[in-house]
Amino acid sequence: CGALFIVLLAVILLYNLIYPNVSRLVVNNMCMLITAGMIMITRLSADNESAYGSAIRQMAFVILGVIFGLVVPVLIRKLTFLDQWTYIYAGVGGAALLVVAVFATTSGGAKLGFSLFGVNIQPSEFVKIIFVFFVAASLKKSTEFKNVVVTTIIAAAHVLILVVSTDLGAALILFVVYLVMLYVATRQPLYVLAGIAAGCLAAVAGYHLFSHIQVRVEAWQDPIASYNGSGYQVAQSLFAIGTGGWFGTGLFKGQPDMIPVSETDFIFSAITEEMGVIYALCLILICVSCYVMFLNIAMELRNPFYKLVALGLGTCYIFQVFLQIGGVTKFIPSTGMTLPFVSYGGSSMLSTMIMFGIIQGLYILREDEEEKIEQKKERELRNELGRSTGRKTAKSRPKFEEVPKQRP
Repeated sequence: CGALFIVLLAVILLYNLIYPNVSRLVVNNMCMLITAGMIMITRLSADNESAYGSAIRQMAFVILGVIFGLVVPVLIRKLTFLDQWTYIYAGVGGAALLVVAVFATTSGGAKLGFSLFGVNIQPSEFVKIIFVFFVAASLKKSTEFKNVVVTTIIAAAHVLILVVSTDLGAALILFVVYLVMLYVATRQPLYVLAGIAAGCLAAVAGYHLFSHIQVRVEAWQDPIASYNGSGYQVAQSLFAIGTGGWFGTGLFKGQPDMIPVSETDFIFSAITEEMGVIYALCLILICVSCYVMFLNIAMELRNPFYKLVALGLGTCYIFQVFLQIGGVTKFIPSTGMTLPFVSYGGSSMLSTMIMFGIIQGLYILREDEEEKIEQKKERELRNELGRSTGRKTAKSRPKFEEVPKQRP
């Protein structure tokens, strides 16, 4: 807890010192979500044999993520050629997903990543950011039908690779992000309708092709009926939320360890049980506040590439929140997504920190644009005042009539 206090204090002070124009609302929301996650992860890891091992590892990920979050805004501000790497983004993202689909081991019914030196790395968390940059760069280049078709084919390839890996949550996020960015860039509802129709057909086909999806849907339809099987996780999640009530049972007074993978996929249920529904609703409002701030930045940016990047990252963030909370509350089938900044996981923490660092960089760019506009207006006003003052001086100058010379 002492280390968490020092880290969060350093985050606030460093952001204010290094970036005076930073969005303090986004920084405060980020610190609040990290605090909520660290409290629950510490509580859940207290009874484990590792003795706070998960909390210590998560703190290391937080510190590493803070470093990334402080460096990324500088890169966004200095690198002015990011919109020119269209197919580099596509190649890197597709290659990373292919490596996972071919070589990764199956865990929990899906191929998610690798384990290096005892640390699990999930490339799809970082591919989401690269994917947003690819779509933004491609649609900024052209919104003609031919380019839209090419962009759609590459985006569909990303989604299909994730579906083959049965990483359904990440596939759904990329699909929704692409539709939102495509509509905003082209303003063509027909593209969105066609995308939704294709998505529905793909969902039906995936349900019949993959038994993993059938198990998730069965657990979503009636978790109590399949309590001894696939519905155990969702049922325990609902029991925990109902037990906590409005104000929660209090830390260490509930049984969140009865929920499987409560540190990652179902941490929202654990928080709701011991902190209460009111606290959980406040967390949701903080996430919505971050999304609204992302949209505000996207609307005020003048560069179409950065505008689409801010919109895509914001949609990626809030839709992941929706998938996680919707899955644990039985609103939608569980997709195994983490709650950004709150759930345990190094890849999730680092990718979200990078995402927020990019948003901070775009916010600083927006402030720079506003300063340039204000300076231009001041110069125009001074020039106008100078011209008007010159005209007044010319009008007020006395005219001397020529006096004819008299003969001597």
